[in-house]
Amino acid sequence: MSTESPANSKEKSEFPVGPRLRNFLVAIVAIALSVALVLGLRTETTSASLTQLDEQSTPLEVALTNDKPSFVEFYANWCTVCQKMAPDIAQLEQQYVGKVNFVMLNVDNTKWLPEMLKYRVDGIPHFVYLSKDGEPITQAIGDQPRTVMASNLEALVAGAPLPYAQASGKVSQFSTPVAPTNTQDDPRSHGSQVVN
Repeated sequence: MSTESPANSKEKSEFPVGPRLRNFLVAIVAIALSVALVLGLRTETTSASLTQLDEQSTPLEVALTNDKPSFVEFYANWCTVCQKMAPDIAQLEQQYVGKVNFVMLNVDNTKWLPEMLKYRVDGIPHFVYLSKDGEPITQAIGDQPRTVMASNLEALVAGAPLPYAQASGKVSQFSTPVAPTNTQDDPRSHGSQVVN
């Protein structure tokens, strides 16, 4: 005869090994999902920023003299399109490391005014593709798909014609901080000179 009371035998039958194992596995899966979520959020918040791209960029003076083609971006930290494109630019920079100079020029820095005027920057982001000799090949303005930029960079590295020249996308409007004072020498000036 069994010495266990009916209440004790009922408790043991309610918690057999199978449900205990199932509860343990549910707890382990919940912990693993929590860790994956935390790690996923952490990697999302560490995506490329314009400041990081600027800090990693090749100085313009170096890019014009190191015998590599260059990809120049005129940007501003307040530019939403520039911010949106930063992760794509970072991926392209990693993909073409050592092959292409990536140069970031902040339009809010008046140091770059001569370059802004030279390349006629009136909307950002404004991209300039330069040959290894520092000569402009083409320009693109506004939101560009990464595949388009990658195709252009691939052609730039190969010294071939760029397949997507003169591309335009969504831009953030920008006004040059200082207007040129001598309009006669301004190439955009349509003065009253008559050419015969």
